[in-house]
Amino acid sequence: MHADTEKFSTKEDIFAKYSVPKAIATLAIPTIISQLINLIYNMVDTIYIGMTGDAYKTAAVTLVFTIFIMTISFANLFGIGGGSLIARLIGANKQADAKRVCAFSFYAALGSALLYSLFIAVFMNPILTILGASDYTMTFAKQYVWVVVVLGNVPVIVSMTCAHLMRNAGYAKQASIGLSGGGILNIILDPLFMFVLLPKGMEVLGAAIATLLSNIISFIYMIYIIHTLTNFAPLSLNWQDAKSINKQEIKGVFNVGVPSGVLTGLFDVANIFLNALMSGHGDLQLAAIGIVMKAERLPNAINVGICQGMLPLVAYNYTAHNWDRMNKIISTVRRYGLIIAGLSLIMFQFFSHSIVHVFLSTEGATREEAIATIAYAAVFLQIRSMASIPQFLNYHTSFCLQAVGDGRDTFIHAVARELVFFIPFMFILNNFFGAKGLAAALPISECWGAVFVLFLLHGWKKRNIIGKDTGE
Repeated sequence: MHADTEKFSTKEDIFAKYSVPKAIATLAIPTIISQLINLIYNMVDTIYIGMTGDAYKTAAVTLVFTIFIMTISFANLFGIGGGSLIARLIGANKQADAKRVCAFSFYAALGSALLYSLFIAVFMNPILTILGASDYTMTFAKQYVWVVVVLGNVPVIVSMTCAHLMRNAGYAKQASIGLSGGGILNIILDPLFMFVLLPKGMEVLGAAIATLLSNIISFIYMIYIIHTLTNFAPLSLNWQDAKSINKQEIKGVFNVGVPSGVLTGLFDVANIFLNALMSGHGDLQLAAIGIVMKAERLPNAINVGICQGMLPLVAYNYTAHNWDRMNKIISTVRRYGLIIAGLSLIMFQFFSHSIVHVFLSTEGATREEAIATIAYAAVFLQIRSMASIPQFLNYHTSFCLQAVGDGRDTFIHAVARELVFFIPFMFILNNFFGAKGLAAALPISECWGAVFVLFLLHGWKKRNIIGKDTGE
């Protein structure tokens, strides 16, 4: 066996031969680490800005977060769409086809990033106004958007896309190093730019510059790693490979990528409604919900990391017709995730005030506003944390559908979860119960979404697995 082929065969052992817990750990642990580090650096932005004691700066960053989340939609479109197909092609022993898919996904992500940057630059003012920016928050929000989104879209979208592609080819460790390294660098640069290099009052701009620089470094690393792996892995950045992709492969990318991107995009749309409705109660309530959305991302990051590690394992074994192993992977990851979700629910219920206090100082010039913001955030966190368990079930089941290439049901779930359940419940509960009702929309809608997506998965299994030779 050729040395290069032998190197990749050891990666295929992860998918086909490792014990299920070991295979999950091999792909999921690096992914979880990168998720947590990137979560930490996002939190650090909020924490450092919160150290100014200015609730309006915190509110501004909350508004911008919804714009930034949309970049993840493009990364998922080509990263998860292309990555899921790559894993299935590897399972079918079609490595050359996987290379074409990788190259196409890379250049498509690059092009979409440039277009999104142009769109935000042209329509920034009306977008921020729709999101609920007030006279107190508009200036800070624009500073962050120009640097992190308009200038920073390309490195963010391409880096995240590359990470998905590498992970689904078995290189989760390298993907984790790229994303985690950028996050660690951002944590280091944040206080330097916010409190040392830029004058007082420019903390939001300082945080934005630190984020941009760290994302550029991560972007360069990802391109370098894929370039070094291309000789012995089903990965490629070759423009000729991208051009030679066929219509069926493009359809395979979009079949999963579009629903995944839509899911993230609709999540962002839902947050736009959430911010707009919450801003109607005041800037302090808006800042509070922004803090909560940062705090609750800790267990979500762990569970999304587990599910992202699961996806290539399920995809590979589905194509290889190893039904027993596929089902065991799905059930094992579900068990891990439910434990994490349950523990996070307990933590947020008992320590909500202490957790949200980390994100906002009460020692600044707007002390009374900060104290009120923390009080709102603690209550919102207790309410929204009740979504922990059904929210994981939504993540887990959706990733299973994406892994097997079921774009139709993934799309139906995405639309139902956000447009049928979450957004309508926001308006209804906000109308009857105010800000607390708005916070309660998440757990109620996630329960409905979880029931619905489990029904979809059962239907897919009945159509595609049950009745075949499962070995059971």
